Amino acid sequence: MEPLVVLVVGLLAVGGGVVVLRSFGPGYRVGRLLASTPTTTIEQAEAWAAAGTPHYVRIDGRLDSAEDFPDENARPLVYRRRRMETRHRGHWDVVGEEVQVVPFEVREGLGVLAIDGQRLAEGLIVLPREAMGTAAEVADRLPPGTPPDLPVRYRVEQVSAVEHATVLGVPERQADGTTRLTAGLGRPLVLSTVERTEAMQLLAGGRRGRPLAALALLVAGLGLLALGLAWSVVRLVAAVVVPSPVLGASPTATPAGAGDTRSAGEGPGLVGSPLLAIGLVVAIATLAVIATLIYVRLTGGRTPEDHDRV
Repeated sequence: MEPLVVLVVGLLAVGGGVVVLRSFGPGYRVGRLLASTPTTTIEQAEAWAAAGTPHYVRIDGRLDSAEDFPDENARPLVYRRRRMETRHRGHWDVVGEEVQVVPFEVREGLGVLAIDGQRLAEGLIVLPREAMGTAAEVADRLPPGTPPDLPVRYRVEQVSAVEHATVLGVPERQADGTTRLTAGLGRPLVLSTVERTEAMQLLAGGRRGRPLAALALLVAGLGLLALGLAWSVVRLVAAVVVPSPVLGASPTATPAGAGDTRSAGEGPGLVGSPLLAIGLVVAIATLAVIATLIYVRLTGGRTPEDHDRV
C-alpha cells in the first residue's frame, strides 16, 4: 500500500466524520461553542463591554430575577418556551411557538450580568418536557391540511430563577450603563442549565450511535493522516539521504553517447527524481495544512481576532 492511499483514506474518514456531525444541524455548532469557549469573570466581561471591544465569552453562575413568574408547581420561572412540532423526513419542524420571558440575570460572586432572553433560540439547553401524538389529536392547533396521521410533538422548555447555568454570549453596554449578555459576532446566545455531558446528549437528540460513529471516523481519519504523513516523510528521507550502491569501474571504456555526462559540453546529470521529491513535499505540506484546519474547525479553535479574548 502506498502512503498516498493511506492519506486519501484518512481524508475520506475525516470528511465522513464532519458530515455526520453536520447532520445534527444547529446543535453541532452550539455544542462546539459550549465545549470550546473560555470561561470569563463578570468583571472582565463588563470591562470589555465598557471598552467597546466585543468578545464571545462564557459565564458560569446562578440565575436570578425580580420579576419571575410561577409554573404549575409554583417554581419561579424566568423563561418558558412552548412549541408544537410536526415530523417531516426525520426532522421536527416548528409549527407553533409561545415564549414567556422576563428580565433576568446571571450572578457570579458580587458580579451581575443581565441576559437578553429574547435572543434565546437554538442556544437554549434544558431538560424538556414532551408529549407525543398525531395531528388528528390536536388538529385545531395545526395549519389546515395537515395529514391526520402526521407525528406531532408538544415540547415545553423552561428556565428557573433558582438554577445554576452556563451562559455564552457577547457582553454589550446598554444606554443606562449596565451590561447585557446577548448574541453577537455571528454566534448565538447559549444558556444551559445541565452538565456539559448531558448538554451534548440533548444537542444530539438523545442519539448515541451517530456521535460515536462520528468520533470513530474522526479518530481513525486523523490517525491515518498521521500515519500517511510519517510514512511519506520516511520514504522521502530514504530516497534523498540513502546513497545508491557504488559499482566497480568497468574494465573497458564506455563510449560517450547522448546524455553521458562525460560528453563534451554537458554538465553532470541529476541523480534520482528531484521533481517527484519536491512534489511529495508539497503534497505533504498541503495535507498537513488541511488536517490542521479540520482539527481547528472541529475543536472550535480561536481565530486570530480571538487571541486576546482568553
